[in-house]
Amino acid sequence: MTARVAPDNAKPRRLARKTPLRFRPRMPGAVWRDVMEERPLGGRMRAVRRLGMVLLWTVLCIPVQAVLVLLPGGARNAFARFYHRTLCRIIGLQLQSVGTAAPGATLFVSNHSSWLDILTLGALLDARFVSKSEVAGWPLIGWVARLGRCVFVSRSRNRTGHEADAMADRLRAGEGLILFPEGTTSDGTRVLPFRSSFFSVAAHAAQVQPVTVVYDRLGFLPACRRDRPLFAWYGDMETASHAWRLLRRTGTRATVVLHEPFAPAALPNRKHMAAQTGRVVAMSAAALRQNRPAIALPAPIRQDA
Repeated sequence: MTARVAPDNAKPRRLARKTPLRFRPRMPGAVWRDVMEERPLGGRMRAVRRLGMVLLWTVLCIPVQAVLVLLPGGARNAFARFYHRTLCRIIGLQLQSVGTAAPGATLFVSNHSSWLDILTLGALLDARFVSKSEVAGWPLIGWVARLGRCVFVSRSRNRTGHEADAMADRLRAGEGLILFPEGTTSDGTRVLPFRSSFFSVAAHAAQVQPVTVVYDRLGFLPACRRDRPLFAWYGDMETASHAWRLLRRTGTRATVVLHEPFAPAALPNRKHMAAQTGRVVAMSAAALRQNRPAIALPAPIRQDA
């Protein structure tokens, strides 16, 4: 009697609920293999639950932050970090931080690959974001950004001087700023060159601190190259569909490395500053993508032109 063999195009089958899928590889003599796979329905329900909690939490926090912005002191900054930290918990994003954030008027310069960077850095750093002006018009997100006193930067040359003055005023007042000198988001597999024009306000900062952000865990396992598009948000990707795919997943983690800060006068000009800080961030990001231990790198060394 000949054993019954499933055809090569046989669909995976599940023997019972909450059991592994079974499939037959297209190889001679191959046997049925058990493969654990998240059930699509479970992922959708998880995403719906998380999305509802995000909206509810944001609606509850907006009036609180609106009042705190009018009050002196650091309560508004602490609440903003609490808001972002709670959002990370809601969406299941674990945070790992290496190094110490510099206090006061610090210019934090970081790589940028996703809208998740806002939640990640907002949960860890006592600083204000510098964002493109288009964000101000986004539903809900723009409102929250305004309450957080985000500095919006437009591409119009007529307003460049005014926006630079606004950033300098924040630094002179002792507040920190978070910049993304790449000028856009990357695909998560590399760090784009830092643009020197973003460092024009560095002279008003007490310190400049390079920051590396890498999303290195998915499903509680090290993320590989093919997983980067799940985290990275770039090109013509739609925010809603990208967020939906991410909210369905579990076991995600972001690693943030705060490198050694340095005084702006330690480097001769902003061109050198962009090149040296970009090199530090890129080296650290490459190591994290290779699943090496996260290590804060030393400050850039002065190199005279």
